[in-house]
Amino acid sequence: MAWRRRGAKERRGTPADLLVVGLANPGAEYAKTRHNAGGDAVELLAQRHGGTLKVESRLRARLSEVRIGDHRVALAIPTTYMNESGDALPGLLDRTGIEDPADLVIVHDELDLEPGRLQLKIGGGIAGHNGLRSIKDVLKTDAFVRLRIGIGRPPGRGPVVTWVLSRPGAADRAAIEVAEVEAGDAVELVSREGAQLAMNTVNARG
Repeated sequence: MAWRRRGAKERRGTPADLLVVGLANPGAEYAKTRHNAGGDAVELLAQRHGGTLKVESRLRARLSEVRIGDHRVALAIPTTYMNESGDALPGLLDRTGIEDPADLVIVHDELDLEPGRLQLKIGGGIAGHNGLRSIKDVLKTDAFVRLRIGIGRPPGRGPVVTWVLSRPGAADRAAIEVAEVEAGDAVELVSREGAQLAMNTVNARG
């Protein structure tokens, strides 16, 4: 489905084939918290391919562009707080030349998956995730691709906000760190095969 936002600017130069955005809160106080799993995964992927995520103040994001095989892949982490993640998307889409939701991958933490589990999906609900809600509200669509990194739910009836903004214990941390690396593998698969085919492989891992 072609997707062109009203008032969007044309990119100068060759457009990216894929834009991958990892969601996170900025600042040292949020480093390695559960909510930052998406941003941490994109950081690792940039390092894997020799990219450096540089602050682009006008875009309200850190941005890098790498080559994955024959594909030009833009990697970004908004510098906004999580619930304002969508504010970075219009500028990122303009800069990278992405016009189709199928070429936008949002990497984020997911309460409804056990720690360390990955799931790739296209479109769907936001499941109460404030970063996804912000992106959907700004872009007026939910048809983008989501790469979900499981962080599990708090035990009992513990507050969700405290849970996502805290650092996991050793066992969960280890599982999430493995998933952050595997998220990079999943993005590489999406760049080669497209999200629809990649889902079969990524989601079969359990």
